Amino acid sequence: MALLKKGDIAPDFKGLNQNNESISLADFKGKKLILYFYPKDDTPGCTAESCNLSDNYDAWIAKGYEVVGVSPDSVASHKKFAEKYGLKFNLIADTEKEILQAYGAWGEKNMYGKKYMGVLRTTYVIGEDGVIEEVFEKVQTKDHTNQIIKSLDLG
Repeated sequence: MALLKKGDIAPDFKGLNQNNESISLADFKGKKLILYFYPKDDTPGCTAESCNLSDNYDAWIAKGYEVVGVSPDSVASHKKFAEKYGLKFNLIADTEKEILQAYGAWGEKNMYGKKYMGVLRTTYVIGEDGVIEEVFEKVQTKDHTNQIIKSLDLG
């Protein structure tokens, strides 16, 4: 499926977080949500992105936003990752890649001329009404918070 775009209705999702609790899009009704898709727990880029969002989590909450990460890693992997770095938000284990596919964040990648299927690092900002307000396909992993703030003019 192609990437969703600004103005699209965010597809509903349901998955288990790092504490084996069910999390769905409906849980965030009436809230703004930063939903980010990343390839793998505890890898350099994914750690930088997750820690940047977590380090600024209180500021996101103050601005009315919740943050949720999604990757194809297991609940156990997410638990270890979240504990190791003190991540303050939910990480959803999408081992079947259903959420990734619904959001167009699973697709063909190309590294050193080799094509393979994988996670397309993407972030969606979803409004209280469930409509996508912004899409980030070129994520600045080390400074993603400021990238989002500048784009949404929240500064």
